[in-house]
Amino acid sequence: MGRGDLTNEQWARLAPLLPTGKKPGRPPTWSKRQLIDGIRWRTRTGAPWRDVPARYGPWQTAYGLFRRWQRDGTWQRILTRLQAQADAHGLITWEVSIDTTVTRATSTPRAPAKDDMCRDPLRLRHG
Repeated sequence: MGRGDLTNEQWARLAPLLPTGKKPGRPPTWSKRQLIDGIRWRTRTGAPWRDVPARYGPWQTAYGLFRRWQRDGTWQRILTRLQAQADAHGLITWEVSIDTTVTRATSTPRAPAKDDMCRDPLRLRHG
């Protein structure tokens, strides 16, 4: 287990929230836990997908799972459920902060008027 990998306790909370496979056939070579740890490694480090360590499975498999769950809303559903569980246990403090600061743009120096540009420059200096 790597330094940033899910602990057994974290996995026990996360596993029931994951979608179950619906396709019959060959069992997956890589566990969802390995792939999720690979996804977390990639998002934590910001490294390219191709640099995901081999212990998490092929980078294409981790990326495929990440994108599929991103497109179908699985990540959002997991986050919402985890937040609801944490809120039910009083682990989240919901605070609303309202900022009433007003920012105004400063005016820039006025550009010369069109007739100022048409005047004789010599007359402007002396007159």
